[in-house]
Amino acid sequence: MLTPTTMQAASDLLHATWMESGRLDRLPEASRPSTRAEGYAIQALLERRSAHPVFGWKIAATSVAGQKHIGVSGPLAGRLLRERVLPAGQPFPLRGNLMRVAEVEFAFAMARDLAPRPAPYTQEEVLAAVATLHPAIEVPDSRYADFVHAGEAQIIADNACAHLFVLGPAATAPWRDLDLAAFEVAVRHERAGKPTTLTGRGSNVLGDPRIGLTWLANELSGLGITLARGQVITTGTCLVPIDVLPGDGVSADYGPLGSIAVRFVD
Repeated sequence: MLTPTTMQAASDLLHATWMESGRLDRLPEASRPSTRAEGYAIQALLERRSAHPVFGWKIAATSVAGQKHIGVSGPLAGRLLRERVLPAGQPFPLRGNLMRVAEVEFAFAMARDLAPRPAPYTQEEVLAAVATLHPAIEVPDSRYADFVHAGEAQIIADNACAHLFVLGPAATAPWRDLDLAAFEVAVRHERAGKPTTLTGRGSNVLGDPRIGLTWLANELSGLGITLARGQVITTGTCLVPIDVLPGDGVSADYGPLGSIAVRFVD
C-alpha cells in the first residue's frame, strides 16, 4: 500500500517527466500504484502544481478496441489542466510527443455542480446539469515509453494520458434534440497537401457521448469529487485516433453543431 510520501514521489516523477518531455519505463516499485484508487490519488496531486482551478476532465479508453489496446478494464478519467488548453487557431506542438495522435471529441460544459452522493446519477440528471455542447480535439501523450503495457493504475496516475486540448465554440443548434449516438462527424486529415476524409460517430464513445458524460460524473462521485460548474468534459474520440506529423492539419465538421480545426507543428 502506498503512503502519502510515496504517492507524492510518484507525482513528482511523472510531472517532471512531463515537463521535460521525457519517458519512464515505469514508476519505481516503491511508488507504483497497484489499484485504480491509488492511481487516482497520485493523479489528484497534479492539481497543486497548477495556478488555476481544474479546467475539466477527459475520458480515455472509451471504446472496446481502445481498452484492449492499452490493457485496461474500462474507461479512465483524467484532469484537463488549464495551462494545457490551447486557444482555437493556435498550432499544436508535437515536439516530444510520443503518441502523436489527434482525437476528435464531443465535449460538454457544466452549468451546475454534481456533488458526490451514494446513488449513481442518471443520464437525465447529468444532462440537466449541462450548459453547452462543443466540438473538441484532444492530443494525448504518455510519460511511459511503453504505455500500452503500463497497466490502468499507472496510466491513471499519469493523468490518463492527458496532454493538450482545444475547445471549439458552443453549439447553437438544439443539440439536446439530436441522437448523439447516431451523429456523424466529417473529419478531414491533410498531409503534404493531400486530404483524407474520415467519419466519426457518437456511438464510438461508449455507445453515446452522453453515456460517457454520465460515466464520468459517477466515476468522480465515487471518488468523492464534485463535477463542478464551468468544468468541461471531453468524452473520448469518436473515431480511431488519427496519426499526425508536423505540418498536418485536422478539421472536423459537426454539421449544425459547428466545426473545429487544428494544425500541427514540431
